[in-house]
Amino acid sequence: MRFIFYTHSLISDWNHGNAHFLRGVMRDLVRRGHEAIALEPEGAWSRENLIRDQGAAAMTAFHNNFPDLKADIYGPTFDHAAALADADVVVVHEWTDPELVASIGRIRREGGRFTLLFHDTHHRAVSSEEDIAGLDLEDYDGILVFGETLRERYLKAGWGRHVFTWHEAADTSLFKPMPEVEKTGDLIWIGNWGDDERTAEIAEFLVQPAGELQLKTTVRGVRYPEAALASLSRAGIGYGGWIANADAPRAFAQHRVTMHIPRRPYVRNLPGIPTIRVFEALACGIPLISAPWNDAEQLFRPGADFLVARNGEEMKECLRRILADPQLAQELSVSGLERIRARHTCRHRVDELFSVLTLCGTAEVARKLATTEAAE
Repeated sequence: MRFIFYTHSLISDWNHGNAHFLRGVMRDLVRRGHEAIALEPEGAWSRENLIRDQGAAAMTAFHNNFPDLKADIYGPTFDHAAALADADVVVVHEWTDPELVASIGRIRREGGRFTLLFHDTHHRAVSSEEDIAGLDLEDYDGILVFGETLRERYLKAGWGRHVFTWHEAADTSLFKPMPEVEKTGDLIWIGNWGDDERTAEIAEFLVQPAGELQLKTTVRGVRYPEAALASLSRAGIGYGGWIANADAPRAFAQHRVTMHIPRRPYVRNLPGIPTIRVFEALACGIPLISAPWNDAEQLFRPGADFLVARNGEEMKECLRRILADPQLAQELSVSGLERIRARHTCRHRVDELFSVLTLCGTAEVARKLATTEAAE
């Protein structure tokens, strides 16, 4: 089948975590013999910032790292109807321009033979509700959201007829243990500063414990203001700036522990939704400690797959325990990796996507899915 994904960017993961998941999903579709194409707009802020930050070489690196992925850039004169004419499934991400969201819906209504899905992987449905409420989703066959609480929000608000939970996951062809890599540091945190959504949490759970324990710590990410960089420096924490997602597995392998610091809107309003870095870190077999979040959907086994620290002091104690106890570190690594491989890979999510398509897809998509399953 031919899958087309409208995304903010597939090429750039600069402050754009959805690119991680979409790459993994598309790669799995290609491995199964399907065609997958991403369409991203001219002037996408993530891609523009990546080029400004890293130069054109970053674009070349993407194509070298992911030769199996296809991404086309569209502008104002792009013929979307022609591009979708032979599509079987079209998935439109919530960062897509609202007018285009509506236009693709009209193409579907006026004779489009494809199954049309909307994909939401952000907290705007609760933090900026009017943005989502203003989208025209009437002609969409289904909606995919990355958490059950978000699904309930859509249903309660009447945004779409069929809404399905579709969590993010790890691309385990990329994110996997690298035991041959020498460990050169203690703690690594890969995360962007963002819009003051976890400023206090970063200070409490990362900066203070790492500084007091005098750990060899590395932070990677973007959008760190001068005050944040100064606080990292005072704590003796090394800041390495942006890191390509393809390079993250090696960075995890070079360190002995990592952590999850969720953004406040998810903790308060969307329980059960972790950052994709939880899936990716556990897939790499690195011990993980999480600041508080409610695993409402029981995606993981807190205490076994990772440790939970309720405050900065507990984070410091958890760090001390893992770094001093190789057996504990090994147990966490094995358990977390086992959970990912059993339930949270992009292969699992493609299976789930196919299940969604059997429920709300066109008759032609259902026929092709049945043919594919029979062949396998």
